[in-house]
Amino acid sequence: MDATVLEKLSTILGADVVSAQPLGGGCIADVARIDLADGSHAVAKLDQGPDARLNIEARMLADLAATGAVRTPGVIHSEPSLLVLEHIPNDGVRSKQGGIRFAESLAALHTVSADRFGHPYDTLIGPLDQKNTWSASWATFYADQRVRPVAALACERGNLSSRDVGRLDTMCAHMAELIGESPARPALIHGDLWAGNVLWDDGTVAGVIDPALYHADPEIELAFIDLMGCFERSFFDRYRDVAGIRQGFWETRRDLYTLYPLLVHAALFGGGYGASAMATARRLGF
Repeated sequence: MDATVLEKLSTILGADVVSAQPLGGGCIADVARIDLADGSHAVAKLDQGPDARLNIEARMLADLAATGAVRTPGVIHSEPSLLVLEHIPNDGVRSKQGGIRFAESLAALHTVSADRFGHPYDTLIGPLDQKNTWSASWATFYADQRVRPVAALACERGNLSSRDVGRLDTMCAHMAELIGESPARPALIHGDLWAGNVLWDDGTVAGVIDPALYHADPEIELAFIDLMGCFERSFFDRYRDVAGIRQGFWETRRDLYTLYPLLVHAALFGGGYGASAMATARRLGF
């Protein structure tokens, strides 16, 4: 971050910036811990690209914080190219009990509902658009606003073949029967809970960052967590005890719902993610 940005941060934060320490995990922006002369800290994200939208991230963080279910860093300043956040300590020390307590917090988040699937505004997953037009049908929403668009993008970027997209389109035509029993209600989900978006401090989940909010079948959150290996089995056991997990999740819907993050990764990074997505489709019979 250059001197102009650091001077602006000093003005925003009301103290001189002593140093800016780069933080890992930012795929759409430069991220740094800002150390101030008064001994306090903040986090700054800077996106100098032509399509900067850090203000959407700020809105999602504020909406997530407003639920009171999970902690997120407070938003200090927001504009499309610059986001300044509260600093939450993150020593990376995990524990089984911390995961169990977070299962309870996540179950509480999933009680936040809406009358349809979607969200009041379109959000982002990483740098990708995430359309959230309201739908009364979860199967239709998942097929038409998650799987099909990101598969098309991965194909456009050369990371899936047109034949692959055709197979996924056929699968989407059978989405309702694959999902089976519909979720009881739409649930607000974080939407991007991989290990880098979960902050741990002394064995406790201290906060979550970088949400990709929308109202969904809450089990898509569980599938994402299982795919990314964020928590031990005891996390899922506690979530089941508190909120329930419908029959058929581990047998079918877990694979069905991991298709979305796998396709997102295929669109963003290529590599073996497209092949993993198509192997998942084969397990589902397509």
